[in-house]
Amino acid sequence: MSVAIRMKRMGRKNRAFYRICATDKRSPRDGREIEVIGTYDPYVPDTDARCTLDGVRLQHWLSVGAQPSVAVRVLIKKYGPGGTHLKEMEQARARLSLPKIVPDPGPPAFVPEVKSEASSEQPAAEAAAPEAVATETTVEANADAPTEAAPETAASDEPAAS
Repeated sequence: MSVAIRMKRMGRKNRAFYRICATDKRSPRDGREIEVIGTYDPYVPDTDARCTLDGVRLQHWLSVGAQPSVAVRVLIKKYGPGGTHLKEMEQARARLSLPKIVPDPGPPAFVPEVKSEASSEQPAAEAAAPEAVATETTVEANADAPTEAAPETAASDEPAAS
């Protein structure tokens, strides 16, 4: 059996994701794989963080005679064991693992002023204020009335009891 190392397309429409797999040469591109060796995600913003490879398993398959495809050969040359971009890949992976820093948005640039609600609230507040003054006056007047009425009621109760 002859083995090839290929990229198997996964993901959804317009959002590809690739698995780097050891497959039988006779199987189709997205067919059955023997072993998954790594991944490649072209939508990762940092170019050097897009590829991950298991170096030990990759070396094993290359030692038993597996033939990498053209695209996988480029990835092995850059990110495989002894690759030319290994330090950049490690730094990019470290940056990806850090939490994202979101700056404070600050005060809003523009706050619209609603005139219809503000104008309707002001007359209602002004109208409520005179009523409150009138209510306080009547409460004071009513407060005087029961104190005067209470002695009269007490006086009228005494003659009735006799």
